[in-house]
Amino acid sequence: MKCVILAAGKGKRMHPLTFTRPKVMLPIANKPILEWNLLNAIDAGLREFVFVIGYKSEMVRNYFGNGERWNINIEYVNQGKALGTAHAIGMVERFVGDFIVLCADTIFGTQDIKNILEKEIGMGLIEVKNAKEYGIVETNGKKIVKIYEKMEKPFSNVINAGIYRFNKKIFDFIKKTEKSPRGEYEITDSINMLLKEEEMDGIFLKEWRDVVYPWHLLDANEKILKKSHKKIEGDISEKAVLNGTVVVGKNSKVLPGSFIEGPVSIGSDCKIGPNCYIRPHTSIGNGCHVGNACEVKNSIIMDHSNVPHQSYVGDSIIGQDCNLGAGTKIANLRLDKKNIVVTLSGNRQDTKRRKLGVIMGDNVQTGINSVIDVGTIIGNNVFIGPGAMAKGEIKPNANIL
Repeated sequence: MKCVILAAGKGKRMHPLTFTRPKVMLPIANKPILEWNLLNAIDAGLREFVFVIGYKSEMVRNYFGNGERWNINIEYVNQGKALGTAHAIGMVERFVGDFIVLCADTIFGTQDIKNILEKEIGMGLIEVKNAKEYGIVETNGKKIVKIYEKMEKPFSNVINAGIYRFNKKIFDFIKKTEKSPRGEYEITDSINMLLKEEEMDGIFLKEWRDVVYPWHLLDANEKILKKSHKKIEGDISEKAVLNGTVVVGKNSKVLPGSFIEGPVSIGSDCKIGPNCYIRPHTSIGNGCHVGNACEVKNSIIMDHSNVPHQSYVGDSIIGQDCNLGAGTKIANLRLDKKNIVVTLSGNRQDTKRRKLGVIMGDNVQTGINSVIDVGTIIGNNVFIGPGAMAKGEIKPNANIL
């Protein structure tokens, strides 16, 4: 049995983080989203994989290679122009017999993958509170009747979860699929044609984490860190305090006066401290520095970024190769305590969160005593000058002085 993982998309709703990387390579608990799906699929017994790649595909290839690191085999198919899910799945026809499909930007649990594998033709289902942004699924008992794409007034909260079990017959229907109103070849249209001739089982999932917007990474990061196990491979000072589940990678140093409350994950080649406070649900990538009198809480800091002096980072995502100047403060709570609304790609978006700091792209530099307001979106290659205040949506390559 082969596992096809769809990993070709750009992830526009994840801007600014996906200006410089595919969505599936965004880190959660110091592993790419795609790797979490791969690991869960391996635990479910799968060993043969086909990755459908496209946008910035070299990053996926360079990280995963041929799968030797996991003792599996990975083949690659480049989708080229992203023409929809049916188009992507159609490209693997010559690689597969019976197969399973995972959408790589949604994290699926191991047992749920096992349950899907038991079916001849099946689709994962999940019940959500707000179904407007998903495909609504009509069922009759345990059988799928029809899929309806993104209804303004959904008749049900049961949605298509993005995991499928197919046999070769699906390719006959993919070849008959026409472009949708969005201009793409949708696998849901192919499935609706299949349902007129074949029965398809609906399998309700118990573990499902959809990552649509940048702040969803924080939710997923917290959930995965809570399941982590303590592992110390670096050098911990006798005058540092580590409470709870803390992971420290190779060649990392935790210096005197550092106080770390798990669950926390720290990558390799990091310098933590002296005299810093790292609070729960924080992931710090490889080659990072969190220094004197800094506090980091419920955040993701990507590789080679530094929070070196007297700064506060809360409920935030800091991209790769960023440096926060001394005294940089990131606000993460409105004074009126209401939900934080952000401007993302020019559109206002309610995050449904009371606490959210900054979503910061790669290679951002802040000067000393700069201030970043709640819910600020900062593109890559931005410079924020000493004492400046950043707020709203800041486009890439901007200077805030």
